[in-house]
Amino acid sequence: MRKLLVICAALALTLTGCASKNDASGYSAQETMFASMMIPHHQQAIVMSDLALSNTSNPDVLALAEQIKAAQEPEIAQMKLWGDVDTHSHMGHVMSGMLTDDEIETLKNSRGSEFDRLFLEGMIKHHEGAISMTEMIDESDNPEVRALAQTIVTTQKAEIDKMRALLTR
Repeated sequence: MRKLLVICAALALTLTGCASKNDASGYSAQETMFASMMIPHHQQAIVMSDLALSNTSNPDVLALAEQIKAAQEPEIAQMKLWGDVDTHSHMGHVMSGMLTDDEIETLKNSRGSEFDRLFLEGMIKHHEGAISMTEMIDESDNPEVRALAQTIVTTQKAEIDKMRALLTR
């Protein structure tokens, strides 16, 4: 009986190790799934920011768009290194806070104060979705992953506060 318990314990440890690590990269399947979803999420924020750089002259919105790009481009590069990241596996899935194609098209065709309002409202929704998505990894055993989750939450909450203030002007 004791031998059976030892075998079962060893098997459980082996299975737990296999389930928690996706590959030799050191990132779990949960972490690579998060990266696979967050990369296109961040890419949409960059698209939205690029639209701001061409569709508004509001210096506050322009500065915010530059800030978002400066924060999210390196995060995308970082997550692409997390092992077997497959951003195509989530094509067609709507992730929390993502704007629809119609919303992006409306944003693309807007200018001036209407653009500013749509951009700020859309980016608040987008950031809230990203913050929600970090729950997947906020208790990760990997310090790099945990640090990125905290950075996303801290940065995007501060940007949300700034965007809400801009909407009241």
